[in-house]
This record gives sequence, C-alpha cells and structure tokens, in this order.
Amino acid sequence: MISKKMSDRINEQINREIYSAYLYLAMSARMSEAGFKGVGHWLMLQYHEEMFHAMKFLTYLQDQGATVQLKAIASPDFKETAVKELFQRVLEHEKGVTKSIHEIMALAIEERDYATQVLDQWYVDEQVEEEKNATEILQAIDLAGGSTQGLYLLNLELGKRKLGVPSDFTKIGEGD
Repeated sequence: MISKKMSDRINEQINREIYSAYLYLAMSARMSEAGFKGVGHWLMLQYHEEMFHAMKFLTYLQDQGATVQLKAIASPDFKETAVKELFQRVLEHEKGVTKSIHEIMALAIEERDYATQVLDQWYVDEQVEEEKNATEILQAIDLAGGSTQGLYLLNLELGKRKLGVPSDFTKIGEGD
C-alpha cells in the first residue's frame, strides 16, 4: 500500500505533468501562429506525452487504492517567441521536471516503497530522453547559425515527429 505522503507527492506530480502539457500546448499554438508549423507539431506531440505521463501516475495511484486529487492548473508562463529561446525554455522546464521526478525517487527509497521506485524509474529514464531531445534541437539551431534556411529545415524536420506514447489513456498499463 502506498503511504499518504507518497500519494500526496504523486498527486502533486500529476498537477506538474498537466501543467507541462498545458505549457507545451500554449507553445505549440504560439509557434504555429508564427508560421513554424513543424515546431508547433513537435510541441503538440510533447503535450500528448505530458498528458500520458500524468495519466500514468493517475492510474498508478488508482491501482494502489489511493485517492486522486486534481488541483487547478496555472496558466502557462512563457514569453519566448524565437525558436532558440523557446527551446532553451523547454530544456530548463524539463530540467525542473527531472528534479521533481528525482524527488519522488528519493522519497520512494526513503520509504522503501519498491513499487513506486519501479514506476519512477520509468520517469527517470524518460527525463534523460526529454533533456536529450531539447539539447539536440538546440544544437541543431546552433549548427544552423541562425540562418533562415537552417530554421526552415529544422521546422520541416520537427514536423516529422511521430507520437511515441498511447493517445488512448484507457490502454495505460497494457505494455505502455
């Protein structure tokens, strides 16, 4: 059985994951409106990934017999309109999420909550990928040297991204 302290912490993380989704949705809209449809597409898929992350935690709490407590989601807070600055914000945001995921792992270890450790390891691995993706996009922007042609090609490339998680949340737990 999961402790109240752990349940509360995971409920907090659900809120953070939904905020992340909301942030990426807002970023997607801004980039698409600015003509960066590929960047907007990449960010929209990021929105779907973050919602999947929230639902994976939510399902875990339900499986553990804990109560899910959803809270208000803050408005997305970002001002970046340039692609490079936006992805710098993405990387910084993901670093914050990584810190939060590590806090869950530390609590799970402290409480000897092995089931949560196993679940959270998936998120630890996922955050390595999230930070790597943002870093690689920033490297590509730097390689383009700020050229219009380079940003155009990056925009096309980001538009090719495929969704890597289930979009049907009723399937969570079935080999996700």
